[in-house]
Amino acid sequence: MAKTSIVDAVKSGRVLISDGAWGTFLQAKGLQPGECPELWCVERPDDVLDIAKSYIDAGSDMIETNSFGGSRFKLDHYGLADRAAELNRAAAEISRRAAGPDRWVIASIGPTGKMLVMGDVTEQELYDAFKEQALALAEGGADAICVETMSALDEAALAVRAAREHTTCEVICTFTLERTVHGTYRSMMGVSPIEAAQTALDAGAHIIGTNCGNGLERMIDIVTEMKPVAGDTPILVHANAGLPQNIGGKDVFPDSPERMADLVPAIIRAGAQIIGGCCGTTPEHIRAMRQAVNA
Repeated sequence: MAKTSIVDAVKSGRVLISDGAWGTFLQAKGLQPGECPELWCVERPDDVLDIAKSYIDAGSDMIETNSFGGSRFKLDHYGLADRAAELNRAAAEISRRAAGPDRWVIASIGPTGKMLVMGDVTEQELYDAFKEQALALAEGGADAICVETMSALDEAALAVRAAREHTTCEVICTFTLERTVHGTYRSMMGVSPIEAAQTALDAGAHIIGTNCGNGLERMIDIVTEMKPVAGDTPILVHANAGLPQNIGGKDVFPDSPERMADLVPAIIRAGAQIIGGCCGTTPEHIRAMRQAVNA
């Protein structure tokens, strides 16, 4: 069967399963504090490929790329800004190999760490950095660009626009939102789920949603808020394996694969059509959610 676009697959009635955590998986394979994850795409490509294949084998319909911190601003911390295009292209090529012809590659673009409101950077500089990253990811074989873990409306909009205007990829945009003491959800920059959804749509995102910051249970509330704004635009959720607990100086994510699988029907009822994992999730979590969707 020929692979359709992600949006068309969702509109045909399918609920899609995405992949799980990359950062914690890289750490399990030996990534050290202060080491550049994206450099592994050229120095340890087999380890990166193994992560991607693990999720495909677990039943993911799509996989991300090891390029979350691949902007020239993030890479500059390691003296690698001039290798941004090379590293992003390599990241997409690895995930493309793992995905094969029938699964989608949703290439990751994370925040730059620069804040327009603080005058750290100009809009043009941010746009150009996102353009460089998106172009390289598309050249490496990405089907979609996943602008993720966003907290500022202006940065997210620039990333979406850069990907839309310079690639033919579908564009996903997700925000990280946490529950406040008042029980509402806001990003680090005070953005609500409704504002996040509307900004992503206005910038041209084909798919919107939320990732990180919450387990699947709390994501239900966020998706419920986003759904009226989204309309027929697909909503993607990449949830943590619960809220981290510090045990013996180490963050532990408590939600088991079975717990996340049990919550799949509720997140679908809330309006999510693409479901995957973020921090703390493993191929076992993805396999359990795959089985829940199939059931």
